[in-house]
Amino acid sequence: MSASAAARDRRVFVDKQSPEAYHALVETAEAVRATAADAGLDRRLVELVNLRVSQLNGCAYCLNVHTRAALRAGETTQRLGVLAAWRDTAVFTERERAALALAEATTAPADAALQSDAYDDARAHFTDAEISAVIWVAITINAFNRVSILSKHPVRADRSGGPLPSGSRELGKQREGL
Repeated sequence: MSASAAARDRRVFVDKQSPEAYHALVETAEAVRATAADAGLDRRLVELVNLRVSQLNGCAYCLNVHTRAALRAGETTQRLGVLAAWRDTAVFTERERAALALAEATTAPADAALQSDAYDDARAHFTDAEISAVIWVAITINAFNRVSILSKHPVRADRSGGPLPSGSRELGKQREGL
């Protein structure tokens, strides 16, 4: 590959190039994490939302980070393995299904029917505070997905084969977002 082709292929890590803007996004994620906890959302549910949105957006980096976070939160490999086809399984509760539908509607807001149905279903399973928290989790991970996709953040091989330890910092703890 020529030097000019390599330069064209190199992506700007927008988080590194504009640290003030990225820090504001991290602060938003921290506020959303607190909002979700205050609303009573289980950490596993938050990670399912993070993962489903990241699947829809095709964000390899966020899928890697949040798969590990979900495992640390006690999620099972079976449920993580079928998350992309959650509608076709019986392994998710009605509450989780409502959250996943709402996350999908937040990620693809142009589909008014999907959005309306998801919101109506969420109403049957969540309080107003919980609905707001699920939507904010989806909005925030969507933003982190865009940062990682457009920057082409790398996914490095995990030599251990397991979840990162709780205190681990792969490319910085801040990039985990939620």
